[in-house]
Amino acid sequence: MNDIPSIKALLEQASRELGTESARLDAEVLLATCLGKPRSYLHTWPERGIDQGELECFQRLIGRRARGEPVAHLTGQREFWSLSLEVTPDTLIPRPETETLVELALDRLPPETPLRVADLGTGSGAIALAIASERPRCQVIGTDISEPALAVARRNAQRLGLENVRFIAGDWCESLPAGYFDAILSNPPYVAEQDPHLESGDVRFEPRRALAAGSEGMDALRLIARCANDHLHRGGWLIVEHGYDQGGKVMRVLQDEGYDDISSHKDTAGLARVTLGRRGRRS
Repeated sequence: MNDIPSIKALLEQASRELGTESARLDAEVLLATCLGKPRSYLHTWPERGIDQGELECFQRLIGRRARGEPVAHLTGQREFWSLSLEVTPDTLIPRPETETLVELALDRLPPETPLRVADLGTGSGAIALAIASERPRCQVIGTDISEPALAVARRNAQRLGLENVRFIAGDWCESLPAGYFDAILSNPPYVAEQDPHLESGDVRFEPRRALAAGSEGMDALRLIARCANDHLHRGGWLIVEHGYDQGGKVMRVLQDEGYDDISSHKDTAGLARVTLGRRGRRS
């Protein structure tokens, strides 16, 4: 009698255990991690048996996922803008909606022009690294108040071989080097501090200060709009991500700070997610 479980049987059992909408995908990602193989391998060899070490690895990860730990923390990586990024509990997990911000930024950064770009609150470096990879002639600066997060961002840059980006410790704009920037980007904390969603799902395991900012979730966005004005070339772009219901508020903040050409943009889910404006008159 063969007691060695197959890939197919393990995935079916784990999917039932997790019982979530993403259970099958989560199980496949975690099993592929334990096998050191791509997910496509699981579909090609569904009857392959699993040895004891692989089984123990998978059971351990499934148990942690069942307790709510994010898949990105269990695997130690997340893909963003086709870049494989290291993530840890010290960083926000990069999410697909943030790629909308990257797209909007790239539309405003001519490929052959050497420009200066800043990413405030860079975390794992996702935005900064995406821009650096697509615009090799740009000089990209990422800032973050968290030294552990910056260590992750620097490792990501080194592993990806991106030499036109560097990461500096500091709170928002305070550590930006002298000179003006052509674009300042940010995915800051924008959740209200008492929002019940902070106690559910993956966000329970992410750094709170990367998620919440004041009673309305607007504190960081206001600070960034104000300080970016002092660091942008006239006509330079500020582009920020925000909550799905904050577009109107962010547009008013940018208006009050003297930005021009202000507009709000939807993510792939059809939710208002990114607002941008050009540095214009000073308030």
